[in-house]
Amino acid sequence: MREITEERINKLNTIFDSYEMVAEGTDVYVCDMRYDYSRWARTAVELYGLESEYMYAADDIWEDHIHPDDRKMYRDSIKELFENGYGMHDVQYRARDISGQYYTCTCRGIIIKDDNDEPEYFVGMIRNHSINESVDNITGLRNKNGFFYDINRYLKSHIPIRIVMYGSTNYTRINDLFGYDFGTRIFQHCIRYVLDHNQKIGDLYRLDGIRVALISRTATIEELRDNYEHYQSILERPFLFEGEQVIININAGAIAVDRFDINADTVLSCLTQAYQESKHNNQGKFCFFENGVNKNGIHKLERINRIRNSVAEGCDNFVVYYQPVIDAKTGKLSGAEALIRWKDESGNIVMPNDFIPVLENDALFPSLGEWILKHSMEECLPVLKKCPQFMLNVNLSYAQLQQLDFVNVVKRAIKDTGYPAANLCLEMTERCRFIDMDQLKVITSGLEQEGIKIALDDFGTGFSSLEILQNLHIDIVKIDRQFVKNISEDSRQIAIVKIVNELAEVYNAITCAEGVETEEMRDILRNCDVHTMQGYLYSKPIPFEQFTEKFVKSNECI
Repeated sequence: MREITEERINKLNTIFDSYEMVAEGTDVYVCDMRYDYSRWARTAVELYGLESEYMYAADDIWEDHIHPDDRKMYRDSIKELFENGYGMHDVQYRARDISGQYYTCTCRGIIIKDDNDEPEYFVGMIRNHSINESVDNITGLRNKNGFFYDINRYLKSHIPIRIVMYGSTNYTRINDLFGYDFGTRIFQHCIRYVLDHNQKIGDLYRLDGIRVALISRTATIEELRDNYEHYQSILERPFLFEGEQVIININAGAIAVDRFDINADTVLSCLTQAYQESKHNNQGKFCFFENGVNKNGIHKLERINRIRNSVAEGCDNFVVYYQPVIDAKTGKLSGAEALIRWKDESGNIVMPNDFIPVLENDALFPSLGEWILKHSMEECLPVLKKCPQFMLNVNLSYAQLQQLDFVNVVKRAIKDTGYPAANLCLEMTERCRFIDMDQLKVITSGLEQEGIKIALDDFGTGFSSLEILQNLHIDIVKIDRQFVKNISEDSRQIAIVKIVNELAEVYNAITCAEGVETEEMRDILRNCDVHTMQGYLYSKPIPFEQFTEKFVKSNECI
């Protein structure tokens, strides 16, 4: 094999650069046929795990990546082109990427001849269909399919990556003020700006709506944070765009992926949780998903991945614990709140705070929510024989209330289990404030028509509790523990509880005090005319068997 000269390499590069400029969506390769020396697109080298951009005998190397069943077809197409001396090599086959997975590709190539009509260069372009179906039309970025494809590729290849998700808080406001077309153009403008400043850092993707993600193999989390804060300082100052003064409030969440025994869906769920923290709880501050290690040496990403798999496998290893709700006047059992737990392989209990905030952003969560609802109804149905007025409280998540058919989900659970709607109370948490009020009205109205009670959990901890109480039909107002924990020493907390109680009465609701831990707290709250209580004074959340043994079999029910 003759060694190629510097002059021929320069000519090869000139031809390659010319074709690559117009080869959008394909990977270009050019072969100097006199030296059997080729240059391949860097993206193809990385995707398929080729040895270098510059290679001798690249045809043999590439053929090894083609599926064995497709190689004859590939060779026949090349042979026909060279025998004819003109025309185009045009064939579709399966090619193996760096992780060993095969994808359908279309390969087209032509021969470039010299002045003597002798073959001199072979120019080809390879289109990977799985990638080219993953391009967003508005931005030209890879879309969510491309995002998942690349994450899976990095996971299979054990390549550590850092990911940032970016989005805006006030983009809907921009559309409302200036119109959808203007909003699209300014979105494209922002994307171009971010692209220009990240070309050497990583790849950008458009996810859902106006959220975009950056995957980097080289930048540290600190560098990505600095970049984001730079964007933020520019976009959150008034600037002129097409004659209009605009401010764009942005958010960002990030994750470092250095564990490879997980899947891309888990990565996205954890990344989204960090993004939501930035958007809803930290006024756009750069938030990082902490992949800490628990006492058993399990990383949080790995634990979330196992829990996601449990949901996908029919909610294996999930259990429901129950905390009694006690009638304030009589001290007897009024009902119970169902609380989810997960058991790991060693039988250790994992608390919901370790996984619910992440899973709430996951498409799997409604399945888990429905399982909790049906399972707790099935378990508690026999309780009604001894405690006819027993009220089962089940927490609703932000994700469940975004389901358009949620009322039908609840009705189906009632029908399947035979549990009476009148003995069911669904609790809305403070995070539900992010849901459109009109949508909440439709859902709560539909549940009310079925005879189901609605409770407002964590009352007073957010800015919209009063708005929810005013606009929705609420049966029970649950006073958050932070307003009663010092009630024995702080007379202001007594005043707050009385005000909440009076406010609930205005809207024909009753109150339940959470976090009751001492007899003194119980007595003070009873004097404040609170209707029901729950807390460690009565019991921590316990398995169903213990709950029935301690509270139901004693017949201490109202």
